[in-house]
Amino acid sequence: MSAAVKYTLGRVGLFVGVLAALWFVEMNMFLRLMLALVASAALSFFLLKGWRDEMAGEMAEASERRRAEKDRLRSALAGDDQPEPGENRG
Repeated sequence: MSAAVKYTLGRVGLFVGVLAALWFVEMNMFLRLMLALVASAALSFFLLKGWRDEMAGEMAEASERRRAEKDRLRSALAGDDQPEPGENRG
């Protein structure tokens, strides 16, 4: 499972958990939802740090791969590409 999916499910789970904890507190439903949203965001900052860092690492790797592929394609379009060893250019 990708880190982004784990982190997203963790965030949703925290929100649902906090909302369930606030369910029996006597207050307006909108206020209860907003309080659950803010509290789950604060809790996720501390509780989901590992998954957030893992997700950031995966995103950085994907960005680097895209950048390298973009540079390779630019070189190929500009005619600067060198043939791969064993590649027959003809």
